[in-house]
Amino acid sequence: MKGYHHKDKGIGITYDDIYLVNGARTPFGKLCGTLGQISPTDLGIYAAKGAIDKSGIKPEDVDQVFIANIGQSSPDTYFLPRHIGLYAGIPFGIPAVMLQRICGSGFETIIAGAEQITLCKANVALCGGTENMTLSPTAAFGNRMGYALGKPGFVDMLWEALNDTAAVPMGCTAENVAKKYNITKNDANEFAKLSVDKALAAIEHGFFKDEILPMNSTVFEAEGLKQRKINLPRGVKDFVKDENIRPSTLEDMAKLPSVFMKDGVQNAANSSGIVDGSAMTIIAHKNLVTEKKLRPLTKVIASSTSALDPNVMGLGPVPAIKLILEMTGLKISDIGLFEINEAFAAQFIGCERELGLDRTICNVNGGAIALGHPLAASGTRLSLTISREMNFRKVKYGIASACIGGGQGTAILFENINL
Repeated sequence: MKGYHHKDKGIGITYDDIYLVNGARTPFGKLCGTLGQISPTDLGIYAAKGAIDKSGIKPEDVDQVFIANIGQSSPDTYFLPRHIGLYAGIPFGIPAVMLQRICGSGFETIIAGAEQITLCKANVALCGGTENMTLSPTAAFGNRMGYALGKPGFVDMLWEALNDTAAVPMGCTAENVAKKYNITKNDANEFAKLSVDKALAAIEHGFFKDEILPMNSTVFEAEGLKQRKINLPRGVKDFVKDENIRPSTLEDMAKLPSVFMKDGVQNAANSSGIVDGSAMTIIAHKNLVTEKKLRPLTKVIASSTSALDPNVMGLGPVPAIKLILEMTGLKISDIGLFEINEAFAAQFIGCERELGLDRTICNVNGGAIALGHPLAASGTRLSLTISREMNFRKVKYGIASACIGGGQGTAILFENINL
């Protein structure tokens, strides 16, 4: 293990003997869709139980729980990480914590888990994120102290999640990147269509079948605790569909109005989908992997987090990826796969051009424009997806990364140990 920090480049760490064993996720439900009434806690429990099962461990093997959630969208969210651990069957004595680095939070859970394992404070960690964006509340801050007549002061917390009040709304940061790199609306639409086409192809050849858990109405029980129930809409069984995927033509996409800026490049079709869902992973130390005879997907080699001007926050993966390469002595050409979160098409294209990426090895099963971006869960989903794809393609190195609201970027480097 070796830590790194630099005032301009960011922070990072390289790890020894940390493995991403396996994981699972719920399908991602579209805004106000099938999962719209399921609390983020229950989505997280569902994914956590699946991740534990797929990893070949028992709940009692878990030593720490690291969960991310951005928008508190149910009354019990204060207890979210603890409840996810308990109802996933993890013993009472195992602590849990909530982490938040906005769009990088899913990554942050893996980073925190890897660091705690490195510090000998755990051998196995449950790491992941969960989000129900449909249930984001309309809130009135300060009403406990009263309000002026006719001015109750309600705000839409879903919109506030997309609005950096220190700079500009998230969509406008993508427009700033578009101006910086001369990205056209057609460029953005072409990339968005590619994302959707890749996702449809991945579904066609069954890529997501081992990643997505079929969801049904169910009851979660834990000894000594009250029951929790998941109630899907009437008649819904074995729900496995990522609902945000919207096939379209370039001609139809060109007709859509710009959303964030007059004559801008970003529209509803080339921006990430607002969705509900959860993704969880199990990471473990080599000693535990050997003892339990587990078959990890990948080894966690290094992680990095950088920061930059909030007005171009979408370029966050650029310094983070550059730093992780510098720390490990690798080059862009050494990396066989990339998963870079598609917050906005222009944002991805800006990163692509700045880093000189080969688009054919980026987001090969589609990205957030197609699948959706459940804020806290995206980093975990990206990590699981790339780890699985690295094994299918027999690729040695892969990097997953995301831009982060407010002007940050996080990246994790994975190595395929199954070659």
